Amino acid sequence: MINPVEQYLQSLHDILDRLPVADIENVIDVLYDARMSGQQVFIMGNGGSASTASHFVCDLAKNTRVEGWPHFRVIGLTDNMALFSALANDDGYENVFAAQLENLVREGDIVIGISTSGNSPNVLNGIRLGNAAGAVTIGFTGFAQGELGRLVDYQVHVPSTNIEQVEDVHLMLEHLIVTVLRERVKAVEI
Repeated sequence: MINPVEQYLQSLHDILDRLPVADIENVIDVLYDARMSGQQVFIMGNGGSASTASHFVCDLAKNTRVEGWPHFRVIGLTDNMALFSALANDDGYENVFAAQLENLVREGDIVIGISTSGNSPNVLNGIRLGNAAGAVTIGFTGFAQGELGRLVDYQVHVPSTNIEQVEDVHLMLEHLIVTVLRERVKAVEI
């Protein structure tokens, strides 16, 4: 019998080996350009992906700070619970992100949706609104990528149907992206 701990870790290693490195680099480039041009970045997700979205916002806002360089202008669409619940109650849960973006997003901004299935209606509606506003859209997906993968300008797809492992990798990707963005600025300073 295979040890379940070893099996989980081996499966995670296999997923990491199959990640689309060029797609990750494209997202880093888009975010670097947003930083340098002062574009707003919006991030959204549900459940575990909401936690990853909040974590991504925190890390972009704090862990990329380098004196003398522009800071990220980043907002988590999952983090204002009063607004989130009011919109869910009055406009429907499927509109909680789009309704927030409607007030804020501008052409050239960045809208990031995180969805393990790629089929979360509220994330899809947020991405659609971002696309209509002329924002650059990015999706972090898993499973078969869902509709999200087809709607966004850039996608990082985690090749797994295990929700926990897709969420593991999404969080790892967030950390990887933030680290590379911080180090890219430091390399330019040398």
